[in-house]
Amino acid sequence: MELRPLPAPAAAALPEDRERASRILGALLPSEWPQPDLLDVLPLQAAASPSDECFGVWVMIERRSSSVVGDIGFIGPPDEDGSVEVGYSVVPDRRRRGYATEAARAIVAWALDQPGVKVVVAGCDSDNAPSIRTLERARFQRTGEADGQIRWALRRRRPQAD
Repeated sequence: MELRPLPAPAAAALPEDRERASRILGALLPSEWPQPDLLDVLPLQAAASPSDECFGVWVMIERRSSSVVGDIGFIGPPDEDGSVEVGYSVVPDRRRRGYATEAARAIVAWALDQPGVKVVVAGCDSDNAPSIRTLERARFQRTGEADGQIRWALRRRRPQAD
């Protein structure tokens, strides 16, 4: 799987001009993508500068088929405490193949190497067993519950000069 930030022009084209978005991405777009939870985020990604795209939406591209199989990303750049929140989604017919876990591990490793990032947090519904397994496999630790969600965190292991 390949993981890369969603370019602002591709986000601007979605969901209406899927052909243009596909050309920009250089990947096929399945009819199930983007998932409904991503639609509200696309305008923010479309407005992102090239340097800010990386703290937004990233696409998961299956190398074998050159097709988008999901997305993962951050809810903005690190806050003043060095925290970024991650969320992800995989299209239904590509679930249970390890894409979310692979993407979560990769994007968390990338994030924790960035200046100003000390912790990556996530949340999932308490009845979402696949998401719980994904976060556990990505080495997140449960930190509690809030607003009906289990909260998770993964902290930087080694000190980094910020």
